[in-house]
Amino acid sequence: MEFTSKRYDFRNKDADYASLAEELTGLLAGEQDLVANAANTAALLFDALPDINWAGFYFLRARKGLDGELVVGPFQGKPACVRIPLGKGVCGTAAATRKTVVVRDVHEFPGHIACDAASRSEIVVPLIKGDTLMGVLDIDSPLLARFDDADRRGIERLAAIFVAGSAGPLSVDE
Repeated sequence: MEFTSKRYDFRNKDADYASLAEELTGLLAGEQDLVANAANTAALLFDALPDINWAGFYFLRARKGLDGELVVGPFQGKPACVRIPLGKGVCGTAAATRKTVVVRDVHEFPGHIACDAASRSEIVVPLIKGDTLMGVLDIDSPLLARFDDADRRGIERLAAIFVAGSAGPLSVDE
């Protein structure tokens, strides 16, 4: 399969996110593997979105007898924190509340987990299939207040395309 991503300037965020949504739909068409789709989604977002330094996934994993935690999945950017407890940091908060979290300044977010010291703002969208939390889509930026409401709407739409095109959550670890 040959794929060439488009270039976006995001001067008209709604239109560019709509085009990016079409591009992602085409990229994921015919593939349901969670890891493959997460890898391609992270690569597309990292390439297409301006002024970001990390884009990727954390998936909910449960271990027998323990509470679930988020475990890093496919991503683009610097090496990441591997495990994040539910309710901790921006990712754990978005997962626990099942609501998108947009952080203008990560240094002002209580309990922020700094995987990349260059990150200044962040958006995390929970990935929910039916009633099941699969994990989160996390995007960081080195710019303060990089993400606004148009970004939230656009990235939530992209996350929904990923969820719809991917098989259910990862299995439980023994």
